Amino acid sequence: MKTIFKSTLILAMGALVFASCEDDNDSNPTIAQPTAFVLNEPAITGNIDLEKTSTIVLTWSQPTPYNDFNAPVVPTYWVEISPTGQFTKAFDANAEDNNGADYFQLDETFNSGKSVEINALSINRTLIQMLGWTETTTPAILPLSIRVKSAVRDASFNEYGTIYSNVVKLSTVPYYMELKPADPEIWYLIGGDIGDGAWTSDMPTSSLPMQTVEGAEYDSKTGQGEITWTGYLAGNGFKLKKTLDSWDAQWGQGDAFGSYLENDGGSGNITVPAAGIYTVTLNTATHQLDIKEYSGSAPVFNGMAISGSFNDWSDTDMAPVHTYAGAENHDWYITYSFAAGDEVKVKQAGSWDFNKGGTFIDYSQGMYVYGESNGANLVVNESGTYTIVFNDITGFIRFIKQ
Repeated sequence: MKTIFKSTLILAMGALVFASCEDDNDSNPTIAQPTAFVLNEPAITGNIDLEKTSTIVLTWSQPTPYNDFNAPVVPTYWVEISPTGQFTKAFDANAEDNNGADYFQLDETFNSGKSVEINALSINRTLIQMLGWTETTTPAILPLSIRVKSAVRDASFNEYGTIYSNVVKLSTVPYYMELKPADPEIWYLIGGDIGDGAWTSDMPTSSLPMQTVEGAEYDSKTGQGEITWTGYLAGNGFKLKKTLDSWDAQWGQGDAFGSYLENDGGSGNITVPAAGIYTVTLNTATHQLDIKEYSGSAPVFNGMAISGSFNDWSDTDMAPVHTYAGAENHDWYITYSFAAGDEVKVKQAGSWDFNKGGTFIDYSQGMYVYGESNGANLVVNESGTYTIVFNDITGFIRFIKQ
């Protein structure tokens, strides 16, 4: 069994110095910004084993914010990593020509100075993509240079006032791995309209994963693309967040419904104008959020169950996800242990008039399927305990291995 641990890297940023033109005035404010910031030497010593490390914790102190003389402007931060220390050409996994690329920018963006976790697997995968390692050419030790980029982004995600920290170095132990396309990037719904309405990270009873779109394409490196969810929203408010344990990446509401803000901690809860069935669609590649009323049929079921070879094709009841007062539930879940080779379907409790099957698509956390009415029996290839989440409007079934 592998030992998984976290490495702590303290990156403390120095204070920022603001400068402004002498002829600026209150009627024509301009953004005052720093010209540099200091990234301290990391406190960690020794070699970081990227295979045995789940995440690397980066910590920096929040600097004095950018300012437009009326209100602070919150900057966005990116972590950039180079195996050469040159930072002259960024690697792009989707580009036809990456000759001369000597650094890459992590996909995560940050807007606060609290601890953030960087995925060691993503770092290792990108190094293999960029440097073309084979099983025999992967180095035993690899020094990595790290710097942090800071900029202000407008509503269209244009960057202004970009500055960089100085460079610090880490020593890492990379490893060879067969490259597979990244899992689709999945965000979570949370809030008064979701699950039990308690705004907790408990999945799926309070935070609900969105689903992929059948036929959609996802970036092989980042997994970014279009994700969606269809269900009942009562007007109690909700938000979207990228990970269960962090609010660094989130979507909220601006001045009114239809105006949405990304990574703005001051954004409001997204509140629909009238209770009903809605489709929430987020494109993580283009940074677009769209919420529209659902025009299709959405029957309300009294119960859902799983049935299969494991229970002699009887019913094992699922539980409703949405249990807040006044909720109309269309998502169901159960946690169940299966043996390899077990066959299963999701069906209406007490009836086979509504049932979903098909063929699983594997991903790192388990399997999912775009459920087909009266489709083939789903086959569980790997034994284990799974949390099953099912949407009775879209038919999407997700098996998440525990």
